[in-house]
Amino acid sequence: MSTTTIRIEDDLKARVAAAAERAGKTPHAFIVEAIQQTVEQVELDEEFHRIADERWARLFDSGKTVPWDAAKAYLEARAQDDRPRKPAPRKLVR
Repeated sequence: MSTTTIRIEDDLKARVAAAAERAGKTPHAFIVEAIQQTVEQVELDEEFHRIADERWARLFDSGKTVPWDAAKAYLEARAQDDRPRKPAPRKLVR
């Protein structure tokens, strides 16, 4: 395990100490957990964007899409335990 030194303003240091105490943690554990959560969120965001980009590319490759109002009506009916017909895809207008 390595050591990293950070410089933070006195006000933020006091806020971290108070928040850590309320959370029942040491300031060190609180800071490490905050960094870990931030890194995990960035990784999740990157994965979300990667998947969105792939799906966007597939949409343009196929040229097929379903209008939002038709998709929404279909999902609402499914949520009511109905068995609606899937909406027909239409050609994407570019």
